[in-house]
Amino acid sequence: MRLSRRGLLAGLGSLALPPAAQAIEQNRFSVEIGARRIAAFEPRSPEKRRFGALQFRGGLVLSCSHPRFGGFSGLWRSVDGRELVSVSDRGYWLTAKVASDAGRLVGLGSAEMAPILGASGRPLARTRSFDTESLAIAGGVAYVGVERTHEVLRFDWAGEGVEARARSLPVPPEVKRLPSNRSLEAVGVVPAGPLAGTVVAIAERSGRENEPTLGVILSPGRPGLFKVVRHDGYDITDLAFLPSGDMLVLERWYRPWRGVGMRIRRIAGRDLKPGALLDGPYLIEADLGFEIDNMEGLSVHLDQGRTILTLISDDNFSILQRTLLLEFELVA
Repeated sequence: MRLSRRGLLAGLGSLALPPAAQAIEQNRFSVEIGARRIAAFEPRSPEKRRFGALQFRGGLVLSCSHPRFGGFSGLWRSVDGRELVSVSDRGYWLTAKVASDAGRLVGLGSAEMAPILGASGRPLARTRSFDTESLAIAGGVAYVGVERTHEVLRFDWAGEGVEARARSLPVPPEVKRLPSNRSLEAVGVVPAGPLAGTVVAIAERSGRENEPTLGVILSPGRPGLFKVVRHDGYDITDLAFLPSGDMLVLERWYRPWRGVGMRIRRIAGRDLKPGALLDGPYLIEADLGFEIDNMEGLSVHLDQGRTILTLISDDNFSILQRTLLLEFELVA
């Protein structure tokens, strides 16, 4: 959930940019990212490493002086974990190399940012589709979920990278009727099973406070709808698939001046089908007693057979919040 004024500011800012800033928007640019190590996920118990079904591997507080840095809401890491891609909710790509030491995060190098381009080549930051909230990359294709305009965009990532232009995937009419600022926050590609290769997206919150939220299976020619149970006021902010086909759902509640909470739920892949009402056990739950912020991006990769979860936070471009990159191993 973002501060309500952010969409207005982003839209107005994109229309009033001076020529120099517009030139920046049309090209990729390098950024220097500082990284401060997070040694303990629960500062009051620094020796503790196990949290629910996850083991904390390490984390970073990321910082950068460039005004476009921040607001990261979608995350992807390569199969070997060495490449990182994120999208900001102001319509920008972030690409970087992940530096590690003895299996622990130490920083991001060779970092670049670039505007996400629409079908015409115009930056999404200067259109109604600026609010890019989720990311998945599979088979050389990047998929980006967009709030407010309720879209899933497709990019030729393998062929063109950040210079690729968007192509919109058809979505059912129910998706177009989602709440403006509560729509497609999570997107993923099913890796295994009957739906292998299919794009799946879930809305942040499609109904009232604790009503199930809408999800969509974007099978070519035969899309299907499902719902995900919501509990305790948590909203859906991302999803990622395990190699087995089980789906992990990242959730959080966030209220300015009140705090934030985060948890991850595991949903059996066999249950994902049109008409389903999905639920599953929680792997981890954390509040402000832990090193979290407004956690909005989730990715999964393997490290020597170990299943690694990486999370990134959306700092809302606020000096009161942080951009965190957290790494966990799934151990149960």
